[in-house]
Amino acid sequence: MGTSQSLANVQSMAMTSPARFTELYDRHYYAVYRTALRVTGNPADAEDVLQTVFLRVLNRKDQPAMESMPEAYFRRAAANAAVDLLRRRASHAETELNEASLHCSTENSSLLKEQLRRAIALLQKDDAVLFLLRYVEGLSNGELASMLGQEKNNIAVRLHRIRQALQAELERT
Repeated sequence: MGTSQSLANVQSMAMTSPARFTELYDRHYYAVYRTALRVTGNPADAEDVLQTVFLRVLNRKDQPAMESMPEAYFRRAAANAAVDLLRRRASHAETELNEASLHCSTENSSLLKEQLRRAIALLQKDDAVLFLLRYVEGLSNGELASMLGQEKNNIAVRLHRIRQALQAELERT
C-alpha cells in the first residue's frame, strides 16, 4: 500500500471518533453478522464480511451522520459484501463434487445450499442483493420498494425473474 493511500486511510479514520464508531458497531454488528452468515453459510466468512462492512463505513470519505445509518443500510451492505465474497470464491473454485456426497441426506442438503450460493453469485449484484434481502433477511416487497425507491409491483416482478433464473441455474447443475 502506498504512502498516500495510508495517509488517506488515516485521515478518513480521524474523521470518526472511536466512541461514535463503537456505538455504531454495537448497534448494528449483529444484523450484519446474521445477514452474512445466512448468505455465506460459514461463520468465518460472516466474520470477514462483518469486518469488511465496518471498515468500509469507517473509511467512507463522505462520512454521513452515523446516527442516521439505519439497520437496513447495514443489512444491505452485508448482503453486498457477502455476494462479493461468494463471487470471488466461485471464480476461484477448486473443489469438484464428490458423487458419494450425493447419497447422504445431510451432505445433500449442504450441497444444495452450496449450489444455491453459487447460483446467487452468478446473478447481477443488484439482483442477488434483492433476492437475499427478501428471502434470507425476510424484508417485505413494500420494505424493499421503499428502500430502493421503486414500485412494489416492480420488486415483485424482479423477484419472480430472479427466482426463475436461479431455478434454471440449479437445473443445469
